[in-house]
Amino acid sequence: MICNLCPRMCGAVRTEREGQGFCRMPEEPVVARAALHRWEEPPISGTRGAGTIFFSGCSLACVFCQNEAISQRDFGRPVTAARLREICFELIDQGAHNIDLVNPTHFAHAAARALAEPLPVPVVWNSGGYDRVETLQVLEGKIQIYLPDLKYVTPEYAGRYSGAEDYPEAAKAAILEMYRQTGPCVYDGEGLLRRGVVIRHLLLPGKLAEAKRVMDWAAEQFPPGAVLFSLMSQYIPWGRAAEVPELNRRVRPSEARAAAEYMAALGLEGFTQEPGAAEAEYIPPFDLTGV
Repeated sequence: MICNLCPRMCGAVRTEREGQGFCRMPEEPVVARAALHRWEEPPISGTRGAGTIFFSGCSLACVFCQNEAISQRDFGRPVTAARLREICFELIDQGAHNIDLVNPTHFAHAAARALAEPLPVPVVWNSGGYDRVETLQVLEGKIQIYLPDLKYVTPEYAGRYSGAEDYPEAAKAAILEMYRQTGPCVYDGEGLLRRGVVIRHLLLPGKLAEAKRVMDWAAEQFPPGAVLFSLMSQYIPWGRAAEVPELNRRVRPSEARAAAEYMAALGLEGFTQEPGAAEAEYIPPFDLTGV
């Protein structure tokens, strides 16, 4: 395939088992882990967990990526779209409330094939937000819950920390398309999310002002309660963060507290993390479980 799935539109030739282009991935999806995961937002994890499928490779290059073993060092095992669908049903049999596709952007073509027939549970598109609107449109009706990051709204930060100055423009357009597809959040009788958009933002050290700008955008774009906002304070220096001095520390409690207060003042409904979430133990083991 000649790949233009993500906003980079690099036109890489991706063969069945050999990858080129920015994500370095072949045409077949590469998976590092498939297991129940209880650390997503409460209406996604529920009591039994989300059925998470972690894909390898990435269309971004975040210097602080906590999943860099798979996103940047490419650990994982190739599977077919048919096997990907089998994995979904194996997770459902284990009790998964939903199927949570983690970092699936560069495998959207395979996800579309695997989801050609609906699953009996909602499907979550858990992405870095660097999605192309035209790619998302192909997925319409196959994805019930979108869980994108909105990492930055300032191109300078996006270029320095994720290697994509166009990230803010692309991510905002993608989130608006996601909302067009799902509409406002819908829950079942147990309070689990059945449909909707949850916007995540990872608070970075020294970037409280940027977090406020991200929250301003979300509050301006959506009516109260129409989307959920997840303010994450789990940042720890990881990956190549040591190469970027301003990011080579943890988020201060005062920064997390100020961001949470700003979120409340804006009336954004959603979630904030406890300080204890900033621990390496919350990073899943990428060991081919369930693959």
